[in-house]
Amino acid sequence: MNSIVKIEHLSHRYTSSWAIRDINIEISQSGIVGLLGSNGAGKSTTMNILCGALNQTEGNVFINGINMREEPTRAKMEIGFLPQNPPLYMDLTVDEYLNYCAALRLMPKDKMKPAIKEAKERCGIDHFSNRLIRNLSGGYRQRVGIAQAIVHRPRLVVLDEPTNGLDPNQIIEVRSLIKEIATDRAVIFSSHILTEVQVLCKEIRMIESGRIVFADTMDAFNNYVEPHSILMHLENPPSGAELLKIQGVTKADFITERQVRVYFNGDQDISERIITASVQNGWRLREIGFDKSALDEIFKQLSSKSSQQNN
Repeated sequence: MNSIVKIEHLSHRYTSSWAIRDINIEISQSGIVGLLGSNGAGKSTTMNILCGALNQTEGNVFINGINMREEPTRAKMEIGFLPQNPPLYMDLTVDEYLNYCAALRLMPKDKMKPAIKEAKERCGIDHFSNRLIRNLSGGYRQRVGIAQAIVHRPRLVVLDEPTNGLDPNQIIEVRSLIKEIATDRAVIFSSHILTEVQVLCKEIRMIESGRIVFADTMDAFNNYVEPHSILMHLENPPSGAELLKIQGVTKADFITERQVRVYFNGDQDISERIITASVQNGWRLREIGFDKSALDEIFKQLSSKSSQQNN
């Protein structure tokens, strides 16, 4: 049986510098695999080659056994892609847009209508079929973006920073949707925010300076990031004592009146608990993310370890 995705010795350079070097990734079953890396690490280059938008300098990409370079049209029919900025046409209705996307994927006309209906139902947008996309909220526009990525029933869906710019409630809804669509296909979830990858993914591939520096389960990766800390901005913050009542929180340090760093015990559901508590108690959470300095240190440690292994 073919792997859903097989990337072999993938390398690419722009002019004289290598953007990625000897990337190897294989995904054989449904579920969510996190692609984590800091900005400029090589994630976008890898995804552009994987989705057929860029021809690599070296190496091969196989989608369901099909070589992307040799048979790009066939390979792309097995892929759904949601870029960081969804390619939405604001003056089309949801139905018009999804019909257009299905046609681009060369779907037979007799299969388009049921496939579009299925995609709308899975993404919770069936009741917006005749509404202009410009009149949808940010969260529902993101759902339309995900619907276009699954409308042709691909074996692989690639999502690039799909929760960027969403409010906490919308983030929870989109996470739930991603988990649901990953039950019967492989999903690659790209992000530079570790907490997003922790919540959704069981496996992780980490890219830094153009190389894979970590490829294992999320549980194995968590050994590198203890103690965890999350940086939050709250318009109506609670006391430190209230934050300590949240299951998994071990410490809370207020940096400013509205900015707080919360330490926790490695529980992958901690960010969802914090968001839920904020909504229930009116804390007005405006920003939440893994402490950047801690994440930079993890990248540094893993890159150093990878260099030592390669020497």
